Formats: sequence, structure tokens, C-alpha cells
Amino acid sequence: MESATPVIVAIDGPSGTGKSSTSKAVAAQLGLSYLDTGAQYRAITWWMVNNGIDIDDPSAIAAAAGKPEIVSGTDPQAPTIFVDGVDVAGPIRTQEVTSKVSAVSAVPEVRARITELQRSLAASAEHGIVVEGRDIGTTVLPDADLKIFLTASPEARAARRSGELKGADVHSTREALIKRDAADSSRKTSPLAKADDAVEVDTTDLTLAQVIECVVTLVEEKRAGK
Repeated sequence: MESATPVIVAIDGPSGTGKSSTSKAVAAQLGLSYLDTGAQYRAITWWMVNNGIDIDDPSAIAAAAGKPEIVSGTDPQAPTIFVDGVDVAGPIRTQEVTSKVSAVSAVPEVRARITELQRSLAASAEHGIVVEGRDIGTTVLPDADLKIFLTASPEARAARRSGELKGADVHSTREALIKRDAADSSRKTSPLAKADDAVEVDTTDLTLAQVIECVVTLVEEKRAGK
């Protein structure tokens, strides 16, 4: 692909909207780097759990926030995440980590640490980057060239997520998603929110291919207009 203007794309939204699949595919198609910021929060949560930090004690979490070394690989074809040299791509997806990540990521010191990592990765991406998360357009990269906010009905999101979780009960998955959204939307530091200048894409009735096509078009239009 010919070298195009570097572009920074922020893709936000709650779980189960197709954020990760869309972001990876768009980055791969357009020759951009890719960053899954949720994996970074899961990684620091995994470290806290494995090091006996009390997840119910924000001050204990804050005190430990600077300790783990977190390294994210930004190749969309094979994104990686390491903590203190250990590959944690599998372990961070366990139910234990999933159930605790909102509590850990609500701690301001954790957000400050991870936000700094995210900004440095975005700044060093030579051809541009697709960064996906929950507060990218509002807090992490407020000057991103393009901001996209993916939404979908709770039912559609639960069906997708339970499919990803290999036969998990859709009803309990839906309840867990709604609970996590409430926690992430109401936290004081960098809540899950749509940026004023974000383009909202409702993925409820779209196939993944249609969502990817829509976002690729938005990025290409932004690049052409820069």
C-alpha cells in the first residue's frame, strides 16, 4: 500500500459491539498499528490478582499501579501483551480478571499509568494507529483524527459475547454486560462516554463485514480530507 498520511483513529464503545474485531480488521486493511487498551487494563488487573493486591482497596491498587511492566505489541495480525516479560494474552481473558477489571481500572492512578502508555504508543506509530477502548476519544486521545463510537442493543451484545465465551448463558452475559457498563459509565475518572465529535455506528443489525466496511470508509474519507 502506498504511504498515506498517518491517521489516529479512536474507537470506543461498550463490550460486545464488535470493537476488537472491527479495530483489528480496519488496522490490518489500512496498514495501521492497533492497540487494544482493554487488554492493558486486564493485564494490570491480572498482575494485581497474582500479586495478592486487595482489589477492594483502591489505595492498595494505587500504591501498586506503577510496579508491573506492561508491553503491548501493536501488530493487528498478531497483537501481543506482556507483563514483566510474561505473555498474558490468554490469562487476562479469564472470568476472574473480567469480574475485577472495572474495579481496578476505576482507580485514578491506574488510569494515569495506562493512559500514559497508550499516548506514547499512539505517538510512536509511524503510519498511524487504531486505538480501541472506552475513553480514547474523550480522555486518552482527545485530538484523534477520527473518533468512532460503536453501539448495539444489550441483546445483540450479549449474544455476541456469549458466542465468544463459548456457550455462556446469554441472559447472565447480558446482566454482566449491563452491570459493567454501569460501573464504567459512572466512574469518576475517564468514564465510558461518547465524545461530542465522535461518529456513532449502531452495529445491532450489521454484520461484522459491514461494520468494518463502514469504518474503513470513514477512515479513508478522513485521510483524503487531511
